[in-house]
Amino acid sequence: MAAARSAGRTRDIRLAYLLLAPTLLLLLTTLAYPIGWEIWTSFTDLSPLKDGSAEFVGLTNYGRLLGDPEFWRAALVTVVYAIITSVAKLALGLGFALLLARPFRGRALVFLAIFIPWAYPAGVSVIGWYWTLSPPTTTAYAPAMGHLKHLVDGTLGTGAWAFTSIILFNIWRGSSFIGVLLLAGINAIPPELFECALLESKSRWRRFRLVTVPLLRPFLALAVFLSLTGAFADLANVWMLTAGRIVFPVIGTHAYFLAVKAGQYGPASALALTLVPFLLTILLVLFRLFDPPRREAT
Repeated sequence: MAAARSAGRTRDIRLAYLLLAPTLLLLLTTLAYPIGWEIWTSFTDLSPLKDGSAEFVGLTNYGRLLGDPEFWRAALVTVVYAIITSVAKLALGLGFALLLARPFRGRALVFLAIFIPWAYPAGVSVIGWYWTLSPPTTTAYAPAMGHLKHLVDGTLGTGAWAFTSIILFNIWRGSSFIGVLLLAGINAIPPELFECALLESKSRWRRFRLVTVPLLRPFLALAVFLSLTGAFADLANVWMLTAGRIVFPVIGTHAYFLAVKAGQYGPASALALTLVPFLLTILLVLFRLFDPPRREAT
């Protein structure tokens, strides 16, 4: 029996890889060259400001990063930004999913209100968000927003208001996406399982902790990974919401300044690649926690 199950699982794995082959081939075709070029550049002193061809410098660019206080500052800000936004997005997204999983009057309107922040074009959303928090013209609430900005900056330091605005915008859009993702996960679970849980326990918290969360583990793992990836690699939102005035730099904006403003392609590539080990580690830990390997019955 165990041998048959193992053989069946092996066939399923091979079929999964076969079905994923076209997608993997497309990803390798479109991503292999830019990633390979970036890795090669990180080991060179490539720069448009330098005369002559690029020279191989080995791990020099990575060594300079480790001794650069600006890198550690950007890394700390990026980690704080990723953790705060991911925790908030996961909590709000899970709440949205649980709310929409049950039928009620006006459910379609609530779903639309939750879905719009993510579906709406980011460029338009970020401009509206920027004008809301920093009104460009005199409005009824402009003085109140100005006082709030000075209060936050005066309490937490210059630029704290801009950093808070970026965090709120990321949570606003990201929780919408995670909510829709987790709602799809809940709808994919057979309703009979929830009905059995209702017969076993009348406590909503107990059913949520012992039934809903375990069944949603793969979706939760994917949601957390996508949230962390988006936060670590966030450049566009930070850049647009601050109009290029980066007071609290993240890894993405720091790499942008090195490459585009300073013309240091080698150090910029090395800086961008420092995110890869962290993201791979996070991915491995998440899937080990939320989707551990199955043990074959003996």
